[in-house]
Amino acid sequence: MKEKILEKATDMFLNLGFKSVTMDDLANEMGISKKTIYTHFENKTRLVQECTFSLFNQINSGIDCICTTGKNPIEELYEIKKFVISHLKDEKSSPQYQLQKYYPKIFSNLRKKQYELMQECTINNIKRGLELGIYRENLNVEFVSRIYISGVASIKDERFFPEGNFAAKDLQDYFLEYHLRGIVTPKGRKILNDIINSTYE
Repeated sequence: MKEKILEKATDMFLNLGFKSVTMDDLANEMGISKKTIYTHFENKTRLVQECTFSLFNQINSGIDCICTTGKNPIEELYEIKKFVISHLKDEKSSPQYQLQKYYPKIFSNLRKKQYELMQECTINNIKRGLELGIYRENLNVEFVSRIYISGVASIKDERFFPEGNFAAKDLQDYFLEYHLRGIVTPKGRKILNDIINSTYE
């Protein structure tokens, strides 16, 4: 039952927002009593914490799987982007913003873990791209990886990119292309153009 509650709560939080969903809403949606939920989660904060870290672990595992498939680094970034979007439901309700505002401690811990994972993943991606000659050889790997990670965080910030002005998926596409065009060699640019052209055909 705990796993079912976790799964349904995660789905509702992502679609409706962490603040918006109450324990009553969750109980009604599942056709169970609030008491049953409290048997497994002492309070809503605990539920939010377990949901966010469960989702983080799922995404982490999925990214690890993508990184072991042997795709070239440009394809790898597009696969990761597609995978993350599918797991975050397109972030309809800006759950990250609500998490940051109403559960700052959970948000801070999650952000730290996300940063560590992304730093390792991005550095590995850049190094492989350099070895394959599809990223420019004069890149400062530390700088590029940090700029990329800060950009990923920034496109989720409503102050810079208001929800009504930009769809989450479009922002991800724009940003990934922007990042890659700045670091690819002519050989890498051909791979990038092929991916973009095949996406829009």
